[in-house]
Amino acid sequence: MQQTHQQTMVLKKALRSGDPRAARQLLAHSVALGHERLAVRRYFAARCLGVDDLEEFRPFCTEAARHFAPGALLSAARAVAGRLQVACDIHCIVSELLTAGIPLQLPYGETWPLLKSSPAYCGTRVSLLGRIEIGHGPWFGPGSVVRADGHFVHIGNDFRIGERSTVHISHNLLPTVIGSRVSVGRDAVVHACIVGDNCVIEDGVIILDGSCVENGVLVEAGSTVYPRSNLKAGLIYSGSPAKPIRELEDQELKLRRMFVSDAIFLSIFNNAAADCFEPVSLGGHVFVATTALLKGNVEAGKNVGIFFGCDINAADFKVEIAENTNIQDNTIIEAAAGKIEIGANTTIGHNVLLRSCRIGDSSLVGIGSKLANGTIIEDDVLLAAGSTTMPGQQLERGWLWGGQPARPISMLDSAKRSMMSATIEQYCEYGAQFKTLQRARMS
Repeated sequence: MQQTHQQTMVLKKALRSGDPRAARQLLAHSVALGHERLAVRRYFAARCLGVDDLEEFRPFCTEAARHFAPGALLSAARAVAGRLQVACDIHCIVSELLTAGIPLQLPYGETWPLLKSSPAYCGTRVSLLGRIEIGHGPWFGPGSVVRADGHFVHIGNDFRIGERSTVHISHNLLPTVIGSRVSVGRDAVVHACIVGDNCVIEDGVIILDGSCVENGVLVEAGSTVYPRSNLKAGLIYSGSPAKPIRELEDQELKLRRMFVSDAIFLSIFNNAAADCFEPVSLGGHVFVATTALLKGNVEAGKNVGIFFGCDINAADFKVEIAENTNIQDNTIIEAAAGKIEIGANTTIGHNVLLRSCRIGDSSLVGIGSKLANGTIIEDDVLLAAGSTTMPGQQLERGWLWGGQPARPISMLDSAKRSMMSATIEQYCEYGAQFKTLQRARMS
């Protein structure tokens, strides 16, 4: 429906006064004239004022929104809401014009994931696995993984997890329990621990087994919460190991949550069409998760497991993974500068970054570690979670190494070697079960 100039001016004045009927009429006018940018802004105005019956305009506005970056759409919607002086769910309104993904869901044993509602927002390559219970309205960033095989994961309402982040358990020892209104940033790991309500866990944080994070805690980006730590309510923690630095100020947690939420939202829609690929198989002797992405010359021995969300890029070189080795969720392996060799009976933990390097037999690279080009890890080495190496660094056999950069901490004892061996057995079993479940799902 087209309007005269005078009619349009009257409607604009009414819109500034918050008239929802004027918002709808102006949207109809913009669509009729084919004004894409204006139609998108007026769609946001109508939705901010509570207009629901916009189905006839949504196809045009959805196509128009394809010409905007998601961040520009979010900024435009916030600007419209600010001018109208209304409070509304900006993420929800913008998402109506965008396309998101659907999570992969698989059981473990006989137990399927249980979500009390469909995800509010979901990116591509999301994996929800096993004995999971999640409350209402979760957000899942691209490549995020929640895996409950060897124990359960219980999560409250309004949970938000960022791109390539992982939630997991400790096999037959510790579950993971997360409260309501918890936001987890990008490339973080929440492992076999308890997290209270209203917490913000920023990018790259690692929370390790047996830890307890009380209500209303902020863990700053890049921090590592060591095993069995207790983080007290109302404080900011930072560093490796994470230590309290001060009390949270008024509204600070809310602001940090908004930053994390915006990043998750934008990652979902920025990546919505970026990860189109066919599942890769290295043969029946190997488990490759359907949400893992392999490129180039990758070879794997018997009983190798490449778990959910992993990216392995051999580039112009080669990645060799020997038998019984597991590459855990959301690990990135990049052979851009040369060949990568990973020995037999070795564990590469969640969210590890491996560049061109060599790792020996019967070793373990801990959660969130980052190995520089040219690193050599000899046989029988345990590298602690959150560690880094320097280019060309060599880690001598028989030692526990840790730190940034890694240094020898203590010689390995029978207890640590037993843990490393048990992890291999557990992951061979995990891989066998998930391989069977994936086949059944695809048949």
